[in-house]
Amino acid sequence: MPEELTSLDALQSLNLSGNYLSGSIPKKIDTMTALESLDLSRNQLSGHIPSGMSSLTFLSFLNLSCNNLSGQIPTGTQLQTMDASSFIGNKLCGPPLLIKCREDHVTLNRDASTEDGERQDDEYWFRLGIGMGFGVSFGGVIVPLLVCGFWRRAYFWFFEEYLWYKFVDYFMKVKYMF
Repeated sequence: MPEELTSLDALQSLNLSGNYLSGSIPKKIDTMTALESLDLSRNQLSGHIPSGMSSLTFLSFLNLSCNNLSGQIPTGTQLQTMDASSFIGNKLCGPPLLIKCREDHVTLNRDASTEDGERQDDEYWFRLGIGMGFGVSFGGVIVPLLVCGFWRRAYFWFFEEYLWYKFVDYFMKVKYMF
């Protein structure tokens, strides 16, 4: 895309779709402050979306689909309000797309003081606790029943004789009450 286009600061609409343009989106695109509509779809643009594009306050229509753009969509109120279809056909991540960026994941792991990082830490310890609880209870109940014959007989006697008769006695009392 020609860098000279960015000097057109009063331009309101720009449609360069399907022109097989190559290169990257000019970094000075934020100087086009009156831009309301920008369509750069179906080209061969590569690189990242310039962060200054999020400061184009009048931009109401954007289509960057079917290019070779990559990286995170710049954060700001403007680009996150665009439709996700404006970014398909690229290797982009971040809102408004549902694809999370790996850079976000790495920074969350590095900085455990963030809310998402703390949530991931809590989730890790919660799952570890569940696994440990299962392992200890399995080892404390099932393994002795398999290994020790006396415990196995006592366990089944408890359910067979004691609890069964308690259940039958209770059922008979309820039956005679009505």
